[in-house]
Amino acid sequence: MGDSSFLDRMLLQLRSTCKYYSGYPKDLGPSRVIHFTSEREFVQLLHQGYPVVVAFTIRSNYTQHLDRMLEEAAAEFYPNIKFMRVECPKYPGFCITRQKSEYPFIEIFHSPQQAGNEGKVQDPNVTRYSVKVVPYNYDMSPYGFREFFKRQGVRTSDPK
Repeated sequence: MGDSSFLDRMLLQLRSTCKYYSGYPKDLGPSRVIHFTSEREFVQLLHQGYPVVVAFTIRSNYTQHLDRMLEEAAAEFYPNIKFMRVECPKYPGFCITRQKSEYPFIEIFHSPQQAGNEGKVQDPNVTRYSVKVVPYNYDMSPYGFREFFKRQGVRTSDPK
C-alpha cells in the first residue's frame, strides 16, 4: 500500500510538472484551433499580423492524432500564433490552390505585405497582398512547432 501511494504521488507530480508528458489527457480549455469557413475570414485573420499555421486535412485515423497535436500547440502558442484547420472535402477550391496531392499537410502563412501592381491595370478598390508561405515538415508536436518557429525566426511570445 505504501508503494501505491508513493507511485500515485510520483505520477501526479510528473503530470503537473512535465510539459511534454503526453500519456495523460491534458485540460487545454476551449479549443484555440480555428475552423476554416471562408477565404475572406482567412484574409482577415492574416491581417491581424500573427503567423497562421494552416493544416489541410481529410478525415482519417492520422487526422485524429494531428487534431490533438494542433490543439496542444494552439493552446501553447496562443495568442501569438493562430492555428487553423481546413477540411479539404468541404472547401476543395482553397485546398486545390495549394497544389498538393498528399494529405494532411501543414503550411505557415506570415508577414502579409501590400503587393505592388505588376503591370496589369486593376480595380483601384482592390488591394493585393503578398504573404510568405513556408511548408511545415517537422515533428507534429508542440515541441516540433517551437523548433520550427525558432529556425524560421517567428516570434512565439510577446517581448518583455
